[in-house]
Amino acid sequence: MSIAFPVVPLQRRRALPAIFWGGVIAGAVDITYAIVFWWIVREVKPIRVLQSVASGLLGMNSFQMGAQSAALGLLCHFAIAFGAAATYYIASSSLRSLREKPFLWGPIYGIAVYLFMNYVVLPLSAAPKFKYTALSVSTGILVHMFGIGLPIAIAARRYGR
Repeated sequence: MSIAFPVVPLQRRRALPAIFWGGVIAGAVDITYAIVFWWIVREVKPIRVLQSVASGLLGMNSFQMGAQSAALGLLCHFAIAFGAAATYYIASSSLRSLREKPFLWGPIYGIAVYLFMNYVVLPLSAAPKFKYTALSVSTGILVHMFGIGLPIAIAARRYGR
């Protein structure tokens, strides 16, 4: 009796590590930034930061659910990071320049992700409204440019066709 292994097309074999590494690095940088930023600015505990992510689904109830909503927040956070990495990878499959110039397009993509998350996703979610400051916007954009967009673009370049 022989075991048959599915044949995975070459493009998919390249997509998975690009999306995985882009998503892991971007997600880790972003959540680390959020935890450190809010600890320094307002002494917000890490669990509260993760619960705030889950509040996009659960609303204010998230802050009463302890570690469960924090875990959900972390899961949601990385799902979004993997989604951002997958979106860039798919676009880079058709637009060669995205793969060839990650140091140009990665930071631009990071800005696009920042704008989409803060001005489309968050307003449509159940999360409490957030008051933006010059510091939160400027650091948020920089982190999205160089800690999210750039690693995603570099991963797409590394594993792209």
